Amino acid sequence: MEFLDVAPLLFGLALLAGLVDAIAGGGGLITVPALLWVGLAPVQALATNKAQGVFGTLASTMHFVRRGAIDLRAAALAVLLTFIGAGAGATAVQLVAAPVLARMVPLLLIGFALYFLFSPRVSDIDSHRRIGDFAFAAVAGAGVGFYDGFFGPGTGTFFAIGYVALLGYNLRRATAHAKLLNFTSNLAAFLFFIAGGQIVWGIALTMAAGQLAGGWLGAHLVLRHGARLIRPLLVTISLAISLKLLMDQVR
Repeated sequence: MEFLDVAPLLFGLALLAGLVDAIAGGGGLITVPALLWVGLAPVQALATNKAQGVFGTLASTMHFVRRGAIDLRAAALAVLLTFIGAGAGATAVQLVAAPVLARMVPLLLIGFALYFLFSPRVSDIDSHRRIGDFAFAAVAGAGVGFYDGFFGPGTGTFFAIGYVALLGYNLRRATAHAKLLNFTSNLAAFLFFIAGGQIVWGIALTMAAGQLAGGWLGAHLVLRHGARLIRPLLVTISLAISLKLLMDQVR
């Protein structure tokens, strides 16, 4: 398959993925199958997906920062531990069998979808925090960061639920801060894959352009529409990821 023949399609899919990822996470559901479809080997697809995805999360994060939606000082420790966790996960994926996580993640995401659907805590109003900053950084930062480096589907959703359920953030604020941590974990895995020489740069840069546009647009929509946009998309994306992972297991 010639790259120039599929470049416009890959750009469009990356734009859509960046838009979805900025609002609810799950953009990898769009981009990873596309990369496999154009003929990349699985490891190349994962590496190239991180290379293009880091630009989408950068665009949405920068938009949130410029609009004052992210408290960088409060998030600094979580960013540090997320980076460390994602680097460790990207290393460990070579040593540990992924099917264990593949079986667990769909059940977790279904549970999170039900939480987002029915919990009164998921709104545009902050609620009571349950743990301190260090505990959050260790659990949600390092823990979810490790998961993203190791496996990946639903990372943005995991970060968002952590901010809502553990720190009591409203959904708009949680989504903004989740995108900062998602950018951090993407960056750590991206650097790891650069070292491994697995990235197909022509495809990655084409899709990065789409991700930049989609990430900016998605972040704009989050700040404009809040929970009434984010909540149904989070539920839909969580269930979609769960369905795909469950179907992969029975093939």
